[in-house]
Amino acid sequence: MGLFDRIKRVVSANLNDLVNKAEDPEKMLEQAILEMQEDLVQLRQGVAQAIAAQKRTDKQYTDAQNEINKWQRNAQLALQKGDENLARQALERKKTYTDTSGALKTSLDQQSTQVETLKRNLIQLESKISEAKTKKEMLKARITTAKAQEQLQGMVRGMNTSSAMAAFERMEEKVLMQEARAQSAEELAGADLESQFARLEGSSDVDDELAALKAQMLPPATPQSQPQLPPQQQTAAPKSNEVVDAELDSLRKQLDQM
Repeated sequence: MGLFDRIKRVVSANLNDLVNKAEDPEKMLEQAILEMQEDLVQLRQGVAQAIAAQKRTDKQYTDAQNEINKWQRNAQLALQKGDENLARQALERKKTYTDTSGALKTSLDQQSTQVETLKRNLIQLESKISEAKTKKEMLKARITTAKAQEQLQGMVRGMNTSSAMAAFERMEEKVLMQEARAQSAEELAGADLESQFARLEGSSDVDDELAALKAQMLPPATPQSQPQLPPQQQTAAPKSNEVVDAELDSLRKQLDQM
């Protein structure tokens, strides 16, 4: 797998797919970052080597240019001294360095282009790694949230909702029954009190009727024309009336006290 393919995998990874996989998403992200950092180290080494090669080629090119200039001066000096053969040898040596310089110049231009490309790639990789680290932290936070939500959903699914609601319904039914018993007891207590008052009222009517009956049973008053009873009978009648009157007074007092 190439460098940028790994970067793309980390940046564009789907969180749901990661959570559903058997691998630990956090470890996968850590491993991806580690791999990119290893690639960064290798790329930095490659850039350093390319720059070193470029500098070496540049030095060789400079040295070749110096040799060209030197043998150019030697050829001129030989001609000035009248030694044409020596001047020809100097020009041949100059040509050799000129060819070498041309090859070095071509290599130096290629190396310069390669170094610039590697530098841009290095900067891009560093930026991608920084972005990947930031997204890694964001993804880790989302993974943590997703795990917590999944755990919560599992707890909710594991709850026996029907059993809990049935327990609430049973408790409600017990409360309703308790309230009904309390209301019934209150109504019975009220009915018992009313019955007591009804008995009192009924007892008063009976007492009144009893008093009226006793009054009816009293002997009628003796007329003036009726023969006088013996003294013993005259004294007995008032005593009987006094007893009834006393009993009636006692009943009236009892009624007044009730």
